[in-house]
Amino acid sequence: MPGSRRTRRRSLRPDESRAQSIWHGVPVSRILVVDDEPGLARALAINLRAHGYSVEAVGTGRDALGAASDEPPDLVVLDLGLPDMDGVEVVRGLRGWSTTPILVLSARHAQQQKVDALDAGADDYVSKPFGMDELLARIRALLRRTSVPAEDEPAVVTTDAFTVDLAAHRVTTAEGVVRLTPTEWHILDVLVRHPGRLVTQRQLLQQVWGPAYGTETNYLRVYMSQLRRKLEPDPTRPRHLVTEPGVGYRFEPGG
Repeated sequence: MPGSRRTRRRSLRPDESRAQSIWHGVPVSRILVVDDEPGLARALAINLRAHGYSVEAVGTGRDALGAASDEPPDLVVLDLGLPDMDGVEVVRGLRGWSTTPILVLSARHAQQQKVDALDAGADDYVSKPFGMDELLARIRALLRRTSVPAEDEPAVVTTDAFTVDLAAHRVTTAEGVVRLTPTEWHILDVLVRHPGRLVTQRQLLQQVWGPAYGTETNYLRVYMSQLRRKLEPDPTRPRHLVTEPGVGYRFEPGG
């Protein structure tokens, strides 16, 4: 039966079995690729395997939810344009029981769909067409964050321009302590606790101002501008407090 779980399992390569758990002496991370374009799915699988990941590829949302339930992956790469269901619904379905990182793929023009997927619980996105180097970097970043226990979260985060002491609620630069308003601190705190991760405008508004907020993006523009003037060496070309136009913001420690 096409699309059945049995058919999907037969498509796996022998070296992708459960028994294979290390690669060159390093534990393997399992990645579930969900894309209905056979050529792209095949290229992703080949490249990911070449970099030491164990890969299962499926082409529908239903198969994605079934595969994730059968053998939970360490990360999901999810195309939002699926033939049987909206990719955002797949995100919601996974988030109903799983905290597995989800990296979504979408066309550049599908901005609202990206925002909806991120608000539903996806962790990051890459726009098509994309480079493999960027995709691999996003995957490594997501896997690094999930491999560190929450209690090991650093109390102090340092960049080349400023240092944030999360416990003391203090920010310093080479010139000394920076005075932040409570709202500026709250925004910075949310971003710094998710390094490299895209935080959507809605997520940031609701965490800082409350659940009744979600569309007041002008608030964010004002406060992000103020934060950049206080913390970025060149506020017009921010290296650490980065805007993803129309989607959200990202804190990049390395700049």
